[in-house]
Amino acid sequence: MTAITGSRAFRKKPQKAISKFIMKKVVPPLVALAIFLVIWQLLCLNPNFKLPGPIETFTETFDPFIIHPFFDNGESDKGLGWQILTSLGRVGLGFSLSVIVGITLGILIGANQFVYNAVDPIFQVLRTVPPLAWLPISLAAFQQANPSAIFVIFITSIWPIIINTTVGVQQIPQDYVNVARVLKLKGAKYFLKIVFPATVPYIFTGLRIGIGLSWLAIVAAEMLVGGVGIGSFIWDAYNTTTETNLSEIILALIYVGLVGLLLDRLVGFIASKMVAEQK
Repeated sequence: MTAITGSRAFRKKPQKAISKFIMKKVVPPLVALAIFLVIWQLLCLNPNFKLPGPIETFTETFDPFIIHPFFDNGESDKGLGWQILTSLGRVGLGFSLSVIVGITLGILIGANQFVYNAVDPIFQVLRTVPPLAWLPISLAAFQQANPSAIFVIFITSIWPIIINTTVGVQQIPQDYVNVARVLKLKGAKYFLKIVFPATVPYIFTGLRIGIGLSWLAIVAAEMLVGGVGIGSFIWDAYNTTTETNLSEIILALIYVGLVGLLLDRLVGFIASKMVAEQK
């Protein structure tokens, strides 16, 4: 009898945890979303409000953009699935380059006070330049739209990675450095045993900021360089604005927001695992 009671209590614990998670993490966003949609729909009852409501947006974009996100009619006439994947490909390449260069520079700068004092003012100036301000420079340098967009992603996302990695290296406890000297750790061993574990939280803070900036930059850059991509899709729809196109733009913005959220959560998840391993 006692074993049966204990088994029931054991089963109830996960159920309570799931119910608690749903009530705290799932229900509040759904309630907020429902309120937002109701307010949006009510605003559309005003004849002076020119944007389509949520119901109209859904019905006008259901076929083909929602139900067939991967249709391909050639050239830039593609579904939102292909548009998103193309933009993610550019972001993946540009962001990967910024991670490699940013972490490397951050470690070198953080380890040398003279270099830090020399380049920090330059970096602080460059990091405040808006992403689109780099586009004319990149177009002049590369003469092609795709590498220009990738460069804009790279130059936009690299600064938080460099700065946070630099701060992480500078915050390495002196005791760690003394232990490394005693054990005569140098080169790769010093980096893997001392630098990397101590700077992981700082590095991933920079990566999380950088991936958000990358996604912002690619949408803006694609609006100007054209071709296939979610930014180009939004800009093309705007240039041929009709009521249906406004619904397509709104749907594309929703997709952009959801993908940005997923990218942020992905980097945050990886960061939590990496930081936990280093503790």
